Amino acid sequence: MKISSNVISVLGKTPRIGNNCFIAPTAMLIGDVILGDNCSVWFNAVIRGDVNYIKIGNNVNIQDGVIIHGTYKRAPVEIGNYVSIAHRAIIHGCTIKDKVLIGMGAIIMDHCIINGYTIIAAGSVVLENTIVEEYSIYAGIPAKKIKSITPELIEQEIERIANNYLLYSSWYKNA
Repeated sequence: MKISSNVISVLGKTPRIGNNCFIAPTAMLIGDVILGDNCSVWFNAVIRGDVNYIKIGNNVNIQDGVIIHGTYKRAPVEIGNYVSIAHRAIIHGCTIKDKVLIGMGAIIMDHCIINGYTIIAAGSVVLENTIVEEYSIYAGIPAKKIKSITPELIEQEIERIANNYLLYSSWYKNA
């Protein structure tokens, strides 16, 4: 991937983009960002690694209008593998483990840990320092656990969505 107007260096740090990634022309990757393989960053998403680092695993889709940012010297962002971050979510200074679905418009605040195999419902706000249990659905403002779900169900849903976004991004790569 060549450096372009939507991939910007800051303070000597340039985003590193893995293999087979799709970066929409209006998405922005800035500064200390590592993006794994098979990822997609959709239209008007901003991944701004200017004040702290942002590390994103493999098979992650960051959908339209998502904002990912950290807190200066306090809270970086770390995102695992097979994570789907839906439209207009805000991810700030937190850790999201493997196989998580963040719903549309959800907000994840500093020092949260979103453990694997979880769903954060659309519109939810996960307050600072919250630790989300694995194999759970959290919803509301503030987000609370609303139910447990089976490992098979959540894994199937999360993997299905991540794989769908690999397909969708392939439509744009040769356009």
